[in-house]
Amino acid sequence: MLFKLSLKNIERSFKDYAIYFFTLILGVAIFYVFNAIESQTVLLNATTSTAQIINLMTNMLSGVSVFVSFILGFLIIYASRFLIKRRNKEFGIYLTLGMSKRKISMILFIETIMIGLISLIIGLGIGIILSQLMSILVANMFEADMTKFSFILSKSACLKCLIYFGIMYLLVMIFNTVNISKCKLIDLLHGNKKSERIKLKNPLLCTTIFIISASALGFAYYMVTGGITTMLDSADKIFIPIIIGIITTFLIFWSLSGLMLKIVMKQKKFYYKGLNSFTLRQISSKVNTTVFSMTIICLMLFITICVLSSSLSIKNSMTANLEELAPVDVQLSKFVNLDTANNENIIADTKLSITDTLKQNHFDVNNKLKDITEFNIYKTEEVTFKDTLGDKLNSISAKYRLLRYDKLEIIVKISDYNRIAKLYGKKQYNLKDNEYIIIADYDSMIEVRNIALKDNTPITFNNTTYYPKYKECKDGFIDLSSNHINAGIILVPDNATDLLPLEYKVMLANYNAADKEERINIDEELLAFTENTWDISSLTAINSKLSIAESSIGLGALVTFIGLYLGIIFLISSAAILALKELSESSDNKERFRMLRKIGADERLIHKALFRQIAIFFTFPLIIAIIHSIFGIMFCNYILETFGNEQLLPSIIMTSSFIIIIYGGYFLITYFCSKNILKD
Repeated sequence: MLFKLSLKNIERSFKDYAIYFFTLILGVAIFYVFNAIESQTVLLNATTSTAQIINLMTNMLSGVSVFVSFILGFLIIYASRFLIKRRNKEFGIYLTLGMSKRKISMILFIETIMIGLISLIIGLGIGIILSQLMSILVANMFEADMTKFSFILSKSACLKCLIYFGIMYLLVMIFNTVNISKCKLIDLLHGNKKSERIKLKNPLLCTTIFIISASALGFAYYMVTGGITTMLDSADKIFIPIIIGIITTFLIFWSLSGLMLKIVMKQKKFYYKGLNSFTLRQISSKVNTTVFSMTIICLMLFITICVLSSSLSIKNSMTANLEELAPVDVQLSKFVNLDTANNENIIADTKLSITDTLKQNHFDVNNKLKDITEFNIYKTEEVTFKDTLGDKLNSISAKYRLLRYDKLEIIVKISDYNRIAKLYGKKQYNLKDNEYIIIADYDSMIEVRNIALKDNTPITFNNTTYYPKYKECKDGFIDLSSNHINAGIILVPDNATDLLPLEYKVMLANYNAADKEERINIDEELLAFTENTWDISSLTAINSKLSIAESSIGLGALVTFIGLYLGIIFLISSAAILALKELSESSDNKERFRMLRKIGADERLIHKALFRQIAIFFTFPLIIAIIHSIFGIMFCNYILETFGNEQLLPSIIMTSSFIIIIYGGYFLITYFCSKNILKD
């Protein structure tokens, strides 16, 4: 009896609440896809370093899954609240006919189990199919060999889905039981005829709170943009604008919910036009729960936009930067100033060039390397970062408190840099005997250095004063990288380095290889050679284009998958909460829309009123979230500046596409489902 009744209830509810079932299935599928990456990538024939990166990525995704499970659990419990509310009258009739609350709870228990099994089975089926596509995406991203790839079922991902979602459904059962036990018969029978009493808030109070909240929010915006270097001088202070943003978002929604209705009611021509008065009062009837819900949804959308935009930007920027910032195959470095070393071989080796060091250790330089360019790096205590700032030191240090002003500057001869620039395809320069140039590609440091350069700040060392040839930094770099990390290198005339202490020697070269496999072999030989450098030479570092590519691809994949995982879950959760709330209200409002038909409102006006009502609920939190995101992305862009911001616009476009497809799709489905509920 109870089982048949539960089955009928699910069948009846499925038509009106397809969004709920769809969200559960989608949640299971996404959860499986991202947790199955580990099992899928085991079959890929990847290099050792790539395998380590993939392992790190899968471990982090497992950790993120715990957080995602909390989000999905909250969504399921939140949805259950509205589904129970939708069935108040049904439960009231059960009680009137003599059914006990225990049996009603049993009905809900059976329904939850059945819904859980259906969503798990369908979701896992979809997830298993999508995971195969995900593994292909991972393989292409890491350029891995797919010869061993085959269709596979991830037992660990299935087990995680069963455990995590089983716990979620158990919590739903407990929630439903407690909720039913507190219900009163009168409330169940007449709950759908009640609406929250519309309390017109004091307009003066609302205006005051709105102005204060908007001002506080503006201050938080300033902290994460213009005041980031002065006000956020320690990591813990980042919580200040976050807390201000959360509180002010709630207060802005609260004040606007009171002000908007009051303002619109003053506009009598608009208020009494068509069904505007009905629509606005429908919105206001749920004002108390709407304010809190919209605040949560707004913050979730804000996180979604920032996470997706930033993660996709990092991935795209690192991929785009690779060819520009790693134009040769390898960079080798060796320190020269090693007086504290006890090994005589190392001390003797510091006097040799890197080419000679490689030859001494039986590396075939002539046959395996080409385009060899060697140069020296100099440093002196007479030229620190603060020495290059001159009279601007006090004003700059007050604004940029976290910079290391005592750091020794990197100095390179102009002839050495021109040989590097020729190899890199960069612009070459000439200097007079009393001139210097600063090259950099890190935007924030360029901004700082340009302040001093515009003031024609001189630098002095070895009793000679040098003046900047240009009033701004020039674009350039030396070290191979996938990021813009050059905070400044000083180029000086060749004779200026005669008395400077030599810090370390550097070699740049390309591999003399016919194919990628041969390049990998040379790369691995050099890497192996540097494993025990302290026993045989002073060669201490190797930086190759292949290793940079693997690291950048790995980091890009890591942030992309975590960003997509969190972004999609937050976006689905936000849209699903709004959709379920609107569908629940549509069910409660059947009688009200029936009355509109009785007093002569045609279907076109009713549908227009319904569309506007749903549109306001969907767009209001999205608009505030977009405003938050403008400043949030600016903050993220500052923090992630070394990766470059050239690919930010495409990332924003891709994020907008996700929002339009998922969020907009939920909006349209909600509207059509609501029309179906109210069709009568």
